Amino acid sequence: MPFVLLGLAIAAEIIGTSLIKSTEGFTRLWPTLACLSAYAAAFFTLSQAIQKGLQVSIGYALWSGLGTTLIVVIGALFLNEPLTLTKVLGIALVVAGVVVLNLGGAH
Repeated sequence: MPFVLLGLAIAAEIIGTSLIKSTEGFTRLWPTLACLSAYAAAFFTLSQAIQKGLQVSIGYALWSGLGTTLIVVIGALFLNEPLTLTKVLGIALVVAGVVVLNLGGAH
């Protein structure tokens, strides 16, 4: 159950982050409310995953690392952002860091 909640938290965070540009600096009401609601849902479900037994370090690493990775992919596919070698290397390092934390958390 904690990992299902974590998955929902990651999805909500991705939605919120994807909406930031459409808020136009939080000057547009509906995109702003949708963005903030998605972030509230992300933090709530992340807190529930941790409350149900997921370690904070593992939960946060997965939430932020996978969220960051998926946002780069979404940016490249849907927001016309360039996918450079530097971005790919950065994401590879993020993923490696999350893997290392998960391996270290298993002991």
